[in-house]
Amino acid sequence: MPDDELLRSTLREQWHLVPSKITERPKSVMSRGWDVTAATGRYVARLAESGARQPMEAGLVAAEHLRLRRIDAGEPIRTLAGALTVETAEGALAVQRRLPGRHLDGRDPVDQQWWGERLGVVHKALQGFRHAGLRPWQLPDPDAPHLDAEPWLRGTVTAAVAAATRLTVTDQLTYGTLHGDPGADVFVLDPDTGRSGLLHCGACGTGPLVYDVAAAVAYAGGPDHAAELLDGYLAAGPVRHDELDAALPVLLRLRWAVQADRAARRGCANALDAARVALESMP
Repeated sequence: MPDDELLRSTLREQWHLVPSKITERPKSVMSRGWDVTAATGRYVARLAESGARQPMEAGLVAAEHLRLRRIDAGEPIRTLAGALTVETAEGALAVQRRLPGRHLDGRDPVDQQWWGERLGVVHKALQGFRHAGLRPWQLPDPDAPHLDAEPWLRGTVTAAVAAATRLTVTDQLTYGTLHGDPGADVFVLDPDTGRSGLLHCGACGTGPLVYDVAAAVAYAGGPDHAAELLDGYLAAGPVRHDELDAALPVLLRLRWAVQADRAARRGCANALDAARVALESMP
């Protein structure tokens, strides 16, 4: 993660933004983020791994696509040179104008309805979206050396990958553009207007849309805590109820396996332990 001075200097040099306040956003799986206040307004700055620069730019273009369809999404702010992102010593940095409103609370049933509904609207609006930076979803490599970090890890990841592979071969799933990391705090609700929107589109890729739903359900604390989220999604999204019922358990296990794989690769013991606990609690 860049230190405060690196972030400030990059924002000043590349975007001509002079922050009066920078607040780190809650941690997510795919990127780090900060709320930035400057004289010209409020912004969200996001940092992704250098290898995810193209998917991040695809997400920025996806946000522009949504805005053209009158769906509230954070407006990408290009650098002074006209680029969508800039490469730093810590990764690729992007800036978007922050939508007005408060973050959704994933524990609140009403907010969960907004959360699921907006994710469904975004999935539907991005059907047919194309960008060179969109990457097909990639399953973890069961032979990766870092999976030796814990005795349970390789077998768990291997089983999750095998189940997901069988699902994609035997079931007819709905594919499309994935957000990749659709936590509740990625969405906002403006109490003054009643409008809800998406702060950013993540590091976009393509894959089964239920994988995005599984990621949201994982953030909500599992299926037992996500009933309103799922109802909201089914009311607005392109995935049918029968597909969601069949695919969600498999892709939720895969989501936790992906998080365990990333945690082991980065040497994050706490995140690895959290993934293990979640996987062990699943039926």
